[in-house]
Amino acid sequence: MGCFQVRTDLALEARESITEADSTLRGVKLEEEYDEEEDIRVTTVEITTKNGAKAMGKPMGTYITIEAPGMLEPDEGYHREISEVIAKQLVKIIPGIKEEQEILVVGLGNREVTADALGPHVVDNLYITRHIVKEFGKAAYNKEKINIISSIEPGVMGKTGMEAAEIIRGVVEQTTPRVMIVIDALAARSTKRLNRTIQITDTGIHPGSGVGNNRNALTEESMGIPVIAIGVPTVVDAGTIVVDALEKMVHDEGETERHRYVDDCRNALTELHNMYVASKDIDAVIKRVSYTVSEGINIALELA
Repeated sequence: MGCFQVRTDLALEARESITEADSTLRGVKLEEEYDEEEDIRVTTVEITTKNGAKAMGKPMGTYITIEAPGMLEPDEGYHREISEVIAKQLVKIIPGIKEEQEILVVGLGNREVTADALGPHVVDNLYITRHIVKEFGKAAYNKEKINIISSIEPGVMGKTGMEAAEIIRGVVEQTTPRVMIVIDALAARSTKRLNRTIQITDTGIHPGSGVGNNRNALTEESMGIPVIAIGVPTVVDAGTIVVDALEKMVHDEGETERHRYVDDCRNALTELHNMYVASKDIDAVIKRVSYTVSEGINIALELA
């Protein structure tokens, strides 16, 4: 690919990018479920070996991708179905989810940059219980068991002068949660997955990695507790859009000639390397999708 490197935060796209010769890659398992009635596809990519992690460019762990083409539509019933799918997958991946525990939810991102505001907006809609339980006990909710939920929006280093990981680590040390859930906007490889895909993983997150702005990682190793990451791709590399269009234009050419032409174009598009594109209705999308994600978290963390 020369000097033009397509970035993606989605493990599913990383798996798809592996060449046909490596399609039986050891250490990478793929399972797929499709609900035809609701048009929701759930793909689980599990990286079980170091070789698999190296080939994928992702840490070892489980990556669950929920693809819902109708997520852009303002259909409350459909979004409720997506929330329930999110909850179902979170129940599978959050350790000790059936037991009462303290959980910290972190909304990463910059509230003033719309495409990066997913995390803060999700936190706005969460069912926070820690302060009430600490003050009045579980009787305030008329329940014998309830998860102790707290949240934080650490902001960005340009405003705080601190890495998000530094702020969060301090909160973890003071409040001692057992599990952390982190929400962040992601970058996609394909425009068809923009704002239509949700990724859940137990490997934590590297804020800014999808757009080449790597910050300190939020992982179990760095935080000392399991870190579950939830992300939605809200931007796509501008160069990727151009290359995809060129690939369609030369689709009828011979395979060797087509690959040579596209590779030459990739190398010529280095000036687009740091340009990212969001949909024109991104403000409405963030508002809608953040509520869908927050409802999924609320459902998953509600103890019977």
